[in-house]
Amino acid sequence: MNTNILANASFTEQAIQLGKQAKAAARRLAVLSSEDKNQALQFMADRLEAQSAFLIEENQNDLESAKKAGISGAVLDRIGLTPSRVQAMAKGLREVAVLPDPVREIVKMSRRPNGLEVGRMRIPLGVIGIIYEARPNVTADAAALCLKSGNAVILRGGSEAHRSNQAIGKVLQAACAETAVPQHAIQVVRSTDRALVHELLQLESYIDLIIPRGGEELIRAVVANSKVPVIKHYKGICHIYVDVDAELEMAERICLNAKIQRPSVCNAMETLLVHEAVASKFLPQVIAKYQAAGVEIRGCERTCALVPGIEKANEEDWTTEYLDLILAVRVVKDMDQAIAHIEQYGSEHTESIITADYRRSREFIKRVNSSAVMVNASTRFNDGGELGLGPQIGISTSKIHAFGPMGLEELTTTKFIVFGDGQIRE
Repeated sequence: MNTNILANASFTEQAIQLGKQAKAAARRLAVLSSEDKNQALQFMADRLEAQSAFLIEENQNDLESAKKAGISGAVLDRIGLTPSRVQAMAKGLREVAVLPDPVREIVKMSRRPNGLEVGRMRIPLGVIGIIYEARPNVTADAAALCLKSGNAVILRGGSEAHRSNQAIGKVLQAACAETAVPQHAIQVVRSTDRALVHELLQLESYIDLIIPRGGEELIRAVVANSKVPVIKHYKGICHIYVDVDAELEMAERICLNAKIQRPSVCNAMETLLVHEAVASKFLPQVIAKYQAAGVEIRGCERTCALVPGIEKANEEDWTTEYLDLILAVRVVKDMDQAIAHIEQYGSEHTESIITADYRRSREFIKRVNSSAVMVNASTRFNDGGELGLGPQIGISTSKIHAFGPMGLEELTTTKFIVFGDGQIRE
């Protein structure tokens, strides 16, 4: 991309140029072999590791600016790059490289009474725009998944990690230049002006799908202003329900992990629901451990009665995605009441039941309509890598086209293919 030309162009012109370049690249990407794409991914992983010091140096500049701007510790955690996180990015790219290529996979084939063979073949979506906040690893993850699934990608990260995103993009693009991948398969938007984002959202002729990743405010703004289809989730109001037959030691371990391991992510638990029959035994013990870890508890009346001194929850607490060390806790009568709470306040992201009862676990799975429903496992497992998809490009709660973590298959659609031997329609 000629950045000098783009720098002098209007935002509309910049957006159209990005779109045109991406669309041309997408046509070439769609026909690349798996070997070509996998080679590029391996090169990209190698270059990320080789340039780790450069990436961390650029990231430090972002962190210093963010601290001066008074950005919260939770967001700083999401922005931060460490040697281990750079290695994790590289590992993610290599994982994508060894995943089966969905492009040109024949999903279904059947023979019609007239002898026609009718099937469906997976094809790339085309051009994908990713608009995201904070986490610079999204730049690498999204680029990898889009490349492997044959899609060109336009990446626009948040201003709080601008230098980090540009640095990662530069490394990835340099790696691709040594391969058969077209030049504009991966484009990182240089401008931090939101006006350019708005123009990108109007490019229905060039961009096939927009995926926003970030807070609810960002996602709603994208949905409200986009002419391009949007895959989204607004909130991650994730619940764990500790059932009457739960093995309490297991429940404690899972609940602590779901909240404390990384509270700033969308699959962290925000509300803990506990059956009244085990609440008096379970809650004082687990809340003490939460408090020792710095977690602020906001409990219902019954929770407050069991553990004096904690803050009483209000209605807003049940609908808040804290993304921080804050947890809402409610004692419920039974599983029916737990599910009713999830239906009323949940965001269809991730829910888990802790129980030893097989029948109730299956009932919970059947009745709870979220993108991932867990039994005796942490909500933190609703993640592409953990579910075998490789790095995920986001989590969809929209149900249209994709529901849950979006991996390679979710970045494709299918076209009909028909084989005949001279049939005509009568």
